[in-house]
Amino acid sequence: MPLSFNKIVPHLLVIIGFVVISLAYFSPVLKGKAIFQSDIMQYIGMSKQQNHFRETTGEETYWTNSAFGGMPTYQLGAKYPHNYIKKLDLAFRFLPRPADYLFLYLLGFYVLMLVLKVDYKLAVLGALAFGFSTYLIIILGVGHNSKAHAIAYMPLVLSGIILTFQRKYILGFLITTAAMGLELVANHFQMTYYLLLLVIVLGIAYLVDAYKKQVLPHYFKSVGVLALAVVLSIALNATGILATQEYVKESSRGKSELTINPDGSQKQESSGLDKEYITQFSYGIFESLNLFIPRLTGGGNGENLGKESNTYEAYRKLGASPSQALEASKHAPLYWGNQPIVEAPAYVGAVIVFLFVLGLFLVKGRLKWWLVGGTILSLLLSYGKNLGFLTDFFIDYVPLYNKFRAVSSIQVILELCIPILGVFALVKLLSGFENEAEKLKALKYSVIITGGVAVLLLLFKSSFSFAGVNDGFYSQNYGQDFIDAIKADRKAVFTTDILRSLILVLISSGLIYGYLKNKTKEKWVLIGFGALILFDLVGVDRRYVNNDDFVSSYQMKNPYQMNEADKDIVRDTTHFRVFDVTSSGARASYFHNSLNGYHAAKLRRYEDVFDFYVTQNNMNILNMLNVKYIIAQDEKGVVTSYLNEEANGNAWFVESLERLDSAKDEILALGSLDTKNKAVYTYIKKPKYLLKESRGFKSFEKDSTVSIDLIKHKPNYLKYQSNNNHDGFAVFSEVYYGNGWKTFIDGEPSHHIRVNYTLRGMEIPAGTHTIEFKFDPDVVKTGSKITLASSILLGLLLLVGVLYKVKRK
Repeated sequence: MPLSFNKIVPHLLVIIGFVVISLAYFSPVLKGKAIFQSDIMQYIGMSKQQNHFRETTGEETYWTNSAFGGMPTYQLGAKYPHNYIKKLDLAFRFLPRPADYLFLYLLGFYVLMLVLKVDYKLAVLGALAFGFSTYLIIILGVGHNSKAHAIAYMPLVLSGIILTFQRKYILGFLITTAAMGLELVANHFQMTYYLLLLVIVLGIAYLVDAYKKQVLPHYFKSVGVLALAVVLSIALNATGILATQEYVKESSRGKSELTINPDGSQKQESSGLDKEYITQFSYGIFESLNLFIPRLTGGGNGENLGKESNTYEAYRKLGASPSQALEASKHAPLYWGNQPIVEAPAYVGAVIVFLFVLGLFLVKGRLKWWLVGGTILSLLLSYGKNLGFLTDFFIDYVPLYNKFRAVSSIQVILELCIPILGVFALVKLLSGFENEAEKLKALKYSVIITGGVAVLLLLFKSSFSFAGVNDGFYSQNYGQDFIDAIKADRKAVFTTDILRSLILVLISSGLIYGYLKNKTKEKWVLIGFGALILFDLVGVDRRYVNNDDFVSSYQMKNPYQMNEADKDIVRDTTHFRVFDVTSSGARASYFHNSLNGYHAAKLRRYEDVFDFYVTQNNMNILNMLNVKYIIAQDEKGVVTSYLNEEANGNAWFVESLERLDSAKDEILALGSLDTKNKAVYTYIKKPKYLLKESRGFKSFEKDSTVSIDLIKHKPNYLKYQSNNNHDGFAVFSEVYYGNGWKTFIDGEPSHHIRVNYTLRGMEIPAGTHTIEFKFDPDVVKTGSKITLASSILLGLLLLVGVLYKVKRK
């Protein structure tokens, strides 16, 4: 057997092991079940129309009418031509979901460890510590798939970068290009942005090291190679990136034109998200210790306590039956940290945190400072408004930082850094090149620090209030006795999990001490730490994501069932919209063209209208948006559909058009505007789109014979027939989006403008005419050409690289 194959065999066995572990944790997938993910349920509702269109026509639509009055599908799983990097991604994700993401976690981290020249057995331990980090499992449970997707490729990107700095320029370039391309495929730019921050810290560490070793030319050569790799990786994803960039400017993530809020107060000028919105989920400083002790601040908002709990008894005293009390106690509100809601603690693991602290004493050089720097930066930024001066600086001055919300999620960086340094602590311990006295000294300090924290928390337990931010709600609805029971359970899990972490630290330190005193062989140290890491992390993970979260695949593919209101509406085959006041999510989008939806980046102007008027049930605005049916509860609480006979319809001619001075004037004018007969707009800096008038007001003749009817409609195509004895101006009850919608009158290109703040309008000459709207975005055509060319280039470079290596050998 060739030696090279002998070297490959262990890695093949490890990869097979990762497959087995991934399937074992999510074993219900082997029975054809699917994990119930709340966010994916919403996504299915949002994407139903475009997926159905693709299945029935074989074509791709880049516009959907099913949510928020209409929006591009760029962030809803749109499929682009020549997206070959996506095919590579699908090849890696061959396991059933969500086992595929867990496999990617394990594989990516394992590769990174090998690139850092760690023995494959220790690399496996690191992969297990990273892959089963509680936050990474939790996001799979709730359906943050794109986030998990992006996190999974982070180690591969770092692998390519480090290989380049190791002077393996060709291999480093190719892996960085492919890995960064895969990272961008995940389409979670917030996670990619956080990775960039970590890479900057890494780059600084390498720069300082290069200066000390006087190898700056190599450093800048590596940076140049990596810059080219990133450019090519972006080109591989050009269509999605260009489309997203175009959309972001028009979305709620872009700069707002309004200077007021719906309540009339002054709006703070910002090029991104509102600061309060960005920092809503800010990690508590004391809460940081749940990286080491899982339920230090209660765990999550829905902890499963079971029958042997104070909460169960409290529900029984409130009159609940034993089964009702047991079910309620499975969702006990134990979390008492600073954030409004938390699914589970961001637990990294007592074992791996102990090893991380050990690594602070044993590991030297740029690797340590890179990992420590990344960990500290990640932790400090996760505090958000609890460390306001730093967060405000980043929001105000660091480019793009204000585009992302939920600052606590930046802890994914420390969840990557801590296991790396923890593994290197073991590398140093098992190395014969280090002084044994130094190892024992480091072990002693690590036990004192980690064990000391646990002991101090136990000693000062009575000084904590165990009061949560939502306790007022429970006190008001269930009484003070219920709150006292919850606090008692919070204190109980606080104590239990501190003791748990303390015991794990002591066992871990005992393993190392036994090895250093030649009483435990290296093999048993590795097996012992593998068992401890799995026991530690999987034990906590299973509290939050387990077999109970799986349902039949049919239920997940068809998450919504029609009620009587839906059945009444779907009988109407005309084109209209529905406003569901009983649900703010994507349920209505699954069956109808809805004003509702579920997405983090809506079209900004539509959201403004929604916040100013739709939430106030302003019928004039609902009529303008062609809301023909309203879903609401009747006086008996039954969900019912109500016909709105006053809806303006798909399009209508108006008597006058008025030009206003600002977005503020335009949105305020809607409050009293007779939308059936009048329209307003603001100046648009595109003269070819403007009306042939210089004054701020224009009137149109409108007699009783005037008509404009929608005669054909698809998500990306609308066809109207108009009849008017005079030149007129028509308003269409369709959301305006200037980047892609092309207009034709009798087959000849024409133009339309934005009116009534968020709708489309256009001048139509006298007579009978056919008007067409086609969503044919140029950005998709341009991006597809770039992705095709860059894919060919990468293929050629890969071939050249292989030939070069073969020639050298």
